[in-house]
Amino acid sequence: MKGYTKENTFSINRLCKLLGVSRMVYYRSQWSIRRSQCRASEVVDKVQELRMYMPRIGTRKSYHLLNKEMRNLGVGRDKMFDILRANHMLLEPKRSYHITTNSHHRFHKYKNIVENLDIRRPEQVWVADITYIGGRDKHCYLSLVTDAYSKKIVGFDLSNSLDTSSCIRALNMAKRNRTYPEEPLIHHSDRGIQYCSNQYQAALSRYSITPSMTESYDPYANAVAERVNGILKQEFFLEDINLSLPMMKHVVSDAIRTYNTMRPHLSCSYLTPEQMHQQSFVKIKKYKSKKISIPAS
Repeated sequence: MKGYTKENTFSINRLCKLLGVSRMVYYRSQWSIRRSQCRASEVVDKVQELRMYMPRIGTRKSYHLLNKEMRNLGVGRDKMFDILRANHMLLEPKRSYHITTNSHHRFHKYKNIVENLDIRRPEQVWVADITYIGGRDKHCYLSLVTDAYSKKIVGFDLSNSLDTSSCIRALNMAKRNRTYPEEPLIHHSDRGIQYCSNQYQAALSRYSITPSMTESYDPYANAVAERVNGILKQEFFLEDINLSLPMMKHVVSDAIRTYNTMRPHLSCSYLTPEQMHQQSFVKIKKYKSKKISIPAS
């Protein structure tokens, strides 16, 4: 038998006699172990390949994306969890917040009109936010406009300051990318000076978009924006990358393209944001937090 010499075959025969086990049972157990090891190695390789594009994608979403390959290997979701746990590849969630909102200003603050709104279609509500990314030496600010239904990032801009012009550039991109321009649209944000400013509100008015704003300082009050911020920073490591602003713009653009087209969302029945944005039949799912119902990711 391949891999066995006469000496170790003799030793195996003696051991089987001492234990009262037939050689066939012994060899079958060895084959089973080797088969399991090869299968686990294939699972690890496929997950590592997937994480080349989405470095911190979780196990459930990995299993969804690799479902066909896992079924061919005879690996279910629980088994995949076991294999990744044994190889120290399960991910620990982390949370960090950097305050980028200045609500103490003279500009008008708008009412929250989306708090109890049933969101049923793309481009019904956009949520806007600014998040801090990059390391301490070369940090910058990412302005995002995200569709609340599909979770698709429809507009973004990266800047080394909190200037209103960056938010307006993100809004302009979102406006250019509209798929359903005839549908009424609400823009929801925090009460930061950038969104309350005359320039930003003039842009919303020009685009016939209705403003809405959070009325509390709870970071979950703009839950969709906070969750998308967390995905980009934690799963794509945007919070830790130290690069110049031009290079960061390329990294951010690639990360958002991957997020929109490859990463499935639990709240979207495991559709990607791009897939979710092309239809309005799937109902978004939510999970409960202590204070507010937050759309699942």
